[in-house]
Amino acid sequence: MAVLPIRITGEPVLHSPAAPVGTVTAEVRALVADMIETMKAAPGVGLAAPQVGVDARIFVYDWVDDSGERHHGTAIDPELLVSPPPLGEADEDEDSEGCLSVPGERFPLLRSAHALLRATDLEGRRFELEADGWLARILQHEYDHLQGILYVDRLAHPHGKAALKAIKKQSWGAPGQSWLPGRDHLED
Repeated sequence: MAVLPIRITGEPVLHSPAAPVGTVTAEVRALVADMIETMKAAPGVGLAAPQVGVDARIFVYDWVDDSGERHHGTAIDPELLVSPPPLGEADEDEDSEGCLSVPGERFPLLRSAHALLRATDLEGRRFELEADGWLARILQHEYDHLQGILYVDRLAHPHGKAALKAIKKQSWGAPGQSWLPGRDHLED
């Protein structure tokens, strides 16, 4: 297992839909093991294959809720069904989201409160997972990566404008930029 460099916004693999995986092979399992190690080193609660430069419809997640229950897994070739998102403005505290591909930045984004994930696991079996609240948010965020969408692409004004300004200030938005968890220090 290895910690992989995380691609920063502007890398083409982050901005186009990822390719289907199909059969779960030893190479897919090795990639997933590296992704989990990278996610933990970052640290993050989710990571999609495009974020480590791989054009594949795979994401991993690992999050402990307020009651101490751990939610973790791997989704290969997922489908995601969501309830309609709420109307109104995102709350700065409750709806604040970050992304390892836009490191150190956080902006509020309204997401659907409920999601149904259908995917394949590492054993090649299809499964379904119903999620609410923060877990539903994590699944939507990671699924978006597989569609070529970063959360900053979904931000409403004025947060979208602030995100663009932050990206420009960091000189991101062009190919070839990444950071390595455990080695590179990023400002929060």
